[in-house]
Amino acid sequence: MTEATVPSSPVDPLESRRPLDPRDLRNALGCFGTGVTIITARGSGGRRVGLTVNSFASVSLNPPLALWSLVAHSPSLPTFQEATHFAVNVLARNQESLALQFSKPLEDKFAGVNWSEGLGGAPLIADAVAHFQCRNAFRYYGGDHVIFLGAIEAYDYNDAEVLLFSRGQFGTFVSNGNRP
Repeated sequence: MTEATVPSSPVDPLESRRPLDPRDLRNALGCFGTGVTIITARGSGGRRVGLTVNSFASVSLNPPLALWSLVAHSPSLPTFQEATHFAVNVLARNQESLALQFSKPLEDKFAGVNWSEGLGGAPLIADAVAHFQCRNAFRYYGGDHVIFLGAIEAYDYNDAEVLLFSRGQFGTFVSNGNRP
């Protein structure tokens, strides 16, 4: 069996050809609306961690894989690196306050939060629109972030309205009634 090879790029993709304004680039990237998630895990010492993330994406259905990224200087990075599993909690429209709570550097982000234990001890936030329980499969280093690739081992979902984020604001989806 021959393995497919990826052609090499004649240009280093990490070498910038012209300087970009980081704030303006962030504004441009903010034009892409995303779902809002809280990624959770439990480290080997039992420490629960969670943070608000909009970098979650589906990678593959076969095998079922998903990814998310975390800034390399995050205090939660060591726990996510050592955890066997992480959970992606897709937030419902009425969970905006949780998104804000988990986006701040609080001592106990889980204070007052209703959750249950998932695979590997990763907390599953109650009333989330969906949970994806992932085995921590691979990590890749890209720029100032670590990209986590997870093998989806369990999931559940419901019909609640999804919380969205675009241009620095929370919002919701307005359907035109058409389905593909």
